[in-house]
Amino acid sequence: MWTLIRHPVFGRLFAAQVVALLGTGLLTVALGLLAFDLAGAAAGAVLGTAYAIKMVAYVGLSPVAGALVSNLPRKPVLIMADLVRAVVALSLPFITEVWQIYLAIFLLQTASATFTPAFQATIPDVLEDEDDYARALSLSRLAYDLENLISPALAGLLLLLISYHWLFGGTVIGFGFSALLIWGTVLPLRQPTTSRPFRARLTRGVRIYLATPRLRGLLALTLTAAAASAFVIVNTVVVVRSGFGGTDGDVAIALAAFGGGSMIAALALPALLKRLSDRPVMMTGAALLTALMALQAFVTATWPMFLLFWALTGLGYSATLTPQGRLLRRSAHAEDRQSVFTAQFALSHVCWLVTYPLAGNAMTAWGMAPTMGILAAVGAIGLLAATRLWPEGDPVVVTHSHDDLPDDHPHLAGGGHRHAHPLVIDDEHHAWPTHG
Repeated sequence: MWTLIRHPVFGRLFAAQVVALLGTGLLTVALGLLAFDLAGAAAGAVLGTAYAIKMVAYVGLSPVAGALVSNLPRKPVLIMADLVRAVVALSLPFITEVWQIYLAIFLLQTASATFTPAFQATIPDVLEDEDDYARALSLSRLAYDLENLISPALAGLLLLLISYHWLFGGTVIGFGFSALLIWGTVLPLRQPTTSRPFRARLTRGVRIYLATPRLRGLLALTLTAAAASAFVIVNTVVVVRSGFGGTDGDVAIALAAFGGGSMIAALALPALLKRLSDRPVMMTGAALLTALMALQAFVTATWPMFLLFWALTGLGYSATLTPQGRLLRRSAHAEDRQSVFTAQFALSHVCWLVTYPLAGNAMTAWGMAPTMGILAAVGAIGLLAATRLWPEGDPVVVTHSHDDLPDDHPHLAGGGHRHAHPLVIDDEHHAWPTHG
């Protein structure tokens, strides 16, 4: 897996992702402490609202941004988005009011709504081999885990020497280095695409996504993952500081436990996915998350038990979501890949749009146990929906009929109206066949 880092293009993109996420990890810790300073015990509600605003930007703006930049070269799009994020992050140390947090988060995540789908869609073009791409997804998951492991540990060390306000400077540096690394990378040229009107570009990815059974199942599993991760992200600072009477360093340790569990899963997944298909691995991860949330609704954890729960939650979270790139790649032609990645980015964040404010406001109103019970119910709904929406087997090659196409249509050449091939939703396949 680590040999991919020596790849001349992927290695630079991976490095750009790592430094940007290190900066984002410092932002997560600093933002939680800033919210606690401004709102005290109500910090969970503030962070819940802030992350809900983040989700609104992701859900509402990522399809629009994706359609606007779909025909532009990816390199300048990625660089400009990084630079905008750096400028916004530069303003964060000067925030003195809660509403300013909300405004900064909206601007920051608007740029991320442009950057992230374009970045994710670039990796399959760089690594065409399926095994290499699976390893790249695990490396990408590990990079995200650095946000939950190394960044909090680094933040804990820095907090011994400086005020948390200075941690925002690390975010600026991370985005700046990311832009610099991308600027020095030769990215593959876009595949030629069919010229489509803006409205078609805006909705194409969502249409492909919602018409594909495995992707509908992915969306349901994302709801389960969002229920578990929302509590971790929004309420860790409240549980540790108010519940356990811990320090800022203890908050970093708790977040590192979550990241450590996720990292263990990411390291194990490339080998595991050679023996098992994506569906059982992702279903098992979602079942673990649901069981952990239900258990914590009834068990009052000690500090060591709490850290174990957080580590297991990280493991289940990574097992549920890390393989998603394989499903997206399998479900679209190269020319539609960015549209489908953008659709996943927008639709999946609808889940966090629900769970972030739910986790924050329920924690403020009722405490940890009832909140975990509510989120466990949400997670169970996602898991049960996935079992119905994503049938077992999930073949790549599907036998189907084209009664709507004329006999001389190029797609029928050599196969006739009824044939079999790797199926994705496209101009010739508007719906997934349910019979035959």
